Amino acid sequence: MSKNRSDIEIKEKFKQALTSTVKVISEDFSIEENLKNKDSQKFDPFEIDSLNNKNDFIKARATSDSKALKKKFSNEIIYKKNLPSNISCRSLYSIAEKVRYEYLGGEMLKGIKKNFENNYNLMISNKKKDHLKTKEDVNISEAFELYMINRFHGIKLNNLSSKILKFWENDFNKSIEKHLGFLKNNLEDQNLYSSKFSEILQEMEIFQTNNEEEINSENENNQQNDNSNQDQNSDNDTTKDQYQDSKNEASIEADYDVNEYRLDEELLETESDQTMNEQSIQKKNIKNLDLDYKIFTKQFDEIIKAEKLENTEDANKLRKTLDQQLIGFHDVVTKLANKLQRQLLAKQNRSWDFDLEEGLLDSSKLPRVIMDPFNSLSFKKEKDFDFKDTIVTLLIDNSGSMRGRPITIAAICADILSRTLERCSVKVEILGFTTKNWKGGQSREFWNKNGKPKTPGRLNDLRHIIYKSADTQWRQAKNNLGLMLKEGLLKENIDGEAISWAFSRLKKRREERKILMVISDGAPVDDSTLSVNSGDFLEKHLKKIVRFIEDKTEIDILAIGIGHDVSRYYNRAIKITDVNELGDVMISQLSTLFDKKNKFH
Repeated sequence: MSKNRSDIEIKEKFKQALTSTVKVISEDFSIEENLKNKDSQKFDPFEIDSLNNKNDFIKARATSDSKALKKKFSNEIIYKKNLPSNISCRSLYSIAEKVRYEYLGGEMLKGIKKNFENNYNLMISNKKKDHLKTKEDVNISEAFELYMINRFHGIKLNNLSSKILKFWENDFNKSIEKHLGFLKNNLEDQNLYSSKFSEILQEMEIFQTNNEEEINSENENNQQNDNSNQDQNSDNDTTKDQYQDSKNEASIEADYDVNEYRLDEELLETESDQTMNEQSIQKKNIKNLDLDYKIFTKQFDEIIKAEKLENTEDANKLRKTLDQQLIGFHDVVTKLANKLQRQLLAKQNRSWDFDLEEGLLDSSKLPRVIMDPFNSLSFKKEKDFDFKDTIVTLLIDNSGSMRGRPITIAAICADILSRTLERCSVKVEILGFTTKNWKGGQSREFWNKNGKPKTPGRLNDLRHIIYKSADTQWRQAKNNLGLMLKEGLLKENIDGEAISWAFSRLKKRREERKILMVISDGAPVDDSTLSVNSGDFLEKHLKKIVRFIEDKTEIDILAIGIGHDVSRYYNRAIKITDVNELGDVMISQLSTLFDKKNKFH
């Protein structure tokens, strides 16, 4: 009797652990309430009564992680939008999406990755088929799942699994292998990844036939895709009973230890429920904004670290050029930077309230107590100061119109501000945005080859540059800042996507206060895009992104327009007519932001 009670207690503890983990991973804080509601079928992956040994617990943990990651990373609208019209390949499309969001989860937390590895290894070791002679003996979905977990998760296959895959591997490789690099580079972009996979699957020769038996088999696996509660876990025919053979009557206590599967403390403890919920809403809303903004293709875009733009020798030369420019500009900006530094350090200095009835004993007042015992003891307490842990992102327009003095001054100011704020324990990230080519580059060529469809959306190859990441010290990144002066780097500017990119990087940071400062010289311009779309196509997207950040997020965003008024895009915007004013304005604006309280507090 006590043994049964112990089993029940362990199962219940495990369910609570799964519930908490799923709630945080998925960023869905209604899960716990749904589980308490007996009538709710919205999200309950925990069939606790069926758990009888350690293998069952491994499967339960992996299944719950997978479902949570589906809620976090998989947008149902995008999933359905790219669903293959050929129903015979929909189960493979579902598996490809499942592998995508599970991979992202594994990159997010090592514990999740380990759960999937354990579960997939268990699945492979439990395969029982031994009469494999032709393709007809192997379910294509089963073979495809093995192909995907081997290629994306790096799971090693045993002899039997390798044999299963071998019947279909040449077919998969013929259609998929040449696209693997592109797919792996775009795992975070569901729309790009799933649209490419849908296209690949529908063009596979094996799906050009109308084998009714195969279609019926695939439909059975894909009924989950046609209802509102679709389950993309793609539990194949073999997974329905793969654990039944391993069940036995041994006590759960002999096989399972709750402590082995403790929650990922790092994930749970570093984010409050409210913060995670706000981030979930922000992510959903920013995705909705991007759904309204067409992009013809992202396959030629790049996010690149600045040091990869040039060899070390040329990077050193460009840094020396920047240092020479600093000589004439240094004194003015340095004075302002020192003023900002004094202001920030003053905010971070400790201060105390004295003559309190409780707190820490004020030793400076002890002599008066010794001289007059009737004097009461005096206590002190440290004051709370308003200065929050802060990060500042400088997003610098690297368009052709910034060439010459504007980009030089921007680089100088970024350099000095980075050093100044670093001394004050304020993290600084410096980013740049431009395009890889004029006149649309490879994206335009690709559009031409595909029949020049009307209103294709953004039609150029983006280049987003990381000059200095937030966790990199100035001395390690100083040569990168000189690369802004690189000849031929500055081309077009597509501001909306650049701000969305900078915002997504800021959003992942742990700092309490986040500031995004955009330095630009006017409206977003890309001749290739605007020649085949409406004249306000890029401006409308920029306004939507900025308005969302201003109204719906905790991030402070401000812009400095060089020679142009950018107040029609940003609520907090400053126009400067002389580029030499840039340092003064950047520092004064930051000073104002550090003085004011965060808009959400």
